[in-house]
Amino acid sequence: MSSNKIRALTTTMLIIIIAIAVIGVAFGVYFTITRRKEKGIVLRVITRHGYDILEKAKISFLQSDYAKKYGIKDIMFMSVDPSEWIDIIRESAQQPGRGIDVAWGGGPTLFDLLAREGLLAPLESEEVLDVVKDLPKEIAGSSMIRYSSEGKIIWVAAAISSFGFTINKDFLQERNLPIPQAWRDLANETYAITLPSPCIGTADPTASTSNTRMFEIILQIYGWEEGWKVLTLLAANAVIYSESGLVRDAVMRGDIGAGTTIDFYGYTAQLKKPGICIYIIPKDGSIVNGDPIALLVTSEHPDAAQAFIAWVLSVDGQKIWLDEDINRLPINPKVFDTPEGRKRADLKDSYERTIKSTTIQFSEELALSYEEAMRWFFHATLVKAHSELQETWRALAIARLQGKISREDFLKLIDEMANPLKFKFKDPNGEWHTFTMEYAQSINEKLLKDPEFRIKLVNTWRDAAKERYAKVLEELRKITG
Repeated sequence: MSSNKIRALTTTMLIIIIAIAVIGVAFGVYFTITRRKEKGIVLRVITRHGYDILEKAKISFLQSDYAKKYGIKDIMFMSVDPSEWIDIIRESAQQPGRGIDVAWGGGPTLFDLLAREGLLAPLESEEVLDVVKDLPKEIAGSSMIRYSSEGKIIWVAAAISSFGFTINKDFLQERNLPIPQAWRDLANETYAITLPSPCIGTADPTASTSNTRMFEIILQIYGWEEGWKVLTLLAANAVIYSESGLVRDAVMRGDIGAGTTIDFYGYTAQLKKPGICIYIIPKDGSIVNGDPIALLVTSEHPDAAQAFIAWVLSVDGQKIWLDEDINRLPINPKVFDTPEGRKRADLKDSYERTIKSTTIQFSEELALSYEEAMRWFFHATLVKAHSELQETWRALAIARLQGKISREDFLKLIDEMANPLKFKFKDPNGEWHTFTMEYAQSINEKLLKDPEFRIKLVNTWRDAAKERYAKVLEELRKITG
């Protein structure tokens, strides 16, 4: 074969190979684009909301114009303990394709902590800003929108909440117990009469952001010293549940007569048990919280993530709160003008009463300054030493109710049992301390970031608390003989 023919054949084969390659690449690109289009965007949302809210929100949002516009095909919700949020959000940034996009629910203190750690991104999309401009900036003295130092929006309340307790009238009436009206009432010796079967319920703050907020409210109403006395005796009167929802369930079943609850748990109880369960906003004060939603700096789809946020804040998104299994108060009052909203006159009435309720001047900065120390001190001294606490309180309360000790001795022993300024302990470094507010603030950050230190200190507090209660019980026995 001549060299010219060989060259011609080689050229033809090369052209064929190149053509096949080009077609292959084109097909590969087409296949990849098509596959991505079919797959769409999956948003990742870290949250404190329950499954009931999340499932309804997911179904409704994925059918919305927002989801279609941004090609959002699914939402992955991550229900995570608040103490783990910071680490999990940061770790997500190290895993391509798994960055968390949105934080939703958990209260303003948790979101302010995320902001302080630099994990919140500004909300700047037209969709979000268009909805936010019509939302209240403040309700009952509490901010519903948080701004960065640069004046940019970093979180917006998606719902509002008050804090109080839900009662079971039948339980209380059957036992001739009074209906509590104030936080302090839950700490009264009257409710110790049913022990060792408690008639009050509350939740461990290390597992409940809503109860964390309630305990912070009590501390700010009564001050550090008196506030801890209220918390201690409330815990002594109570079953301490591992989840806030379990408190509501116990009230609804009639296991207990009163339990600390966020408002929407109370509204659900009222709806399910009309005339039996009643939600009460304490007369000694509460606050109205905005429950935030925010964009995270770890988001790989910030436009799509903000579309979800815009939907949550929109009238359509706010309809989720009106569901009779959810019963939350919306941030966007326009939802009450919809056909769905007009069916919930009861919830609108609760909304109106809440924004006019007795609220205290609450400092988020102060609450955040000792929050971790408060949560873990409660857990150590009132949860882990609960049986010893309850035994001592039962004996003390019954002695008082039976007239075996004077009121003066009664108050003195309560002070010995519950005053944080009389709680002395040796820390993991071998140094002696008293649980003052200043000490709590000084270790707050370390408790958050040093698990080994926290575990050791919790064990120390637990042991010191048990010893404390034993001494009070011994003193009581000396007085009563």
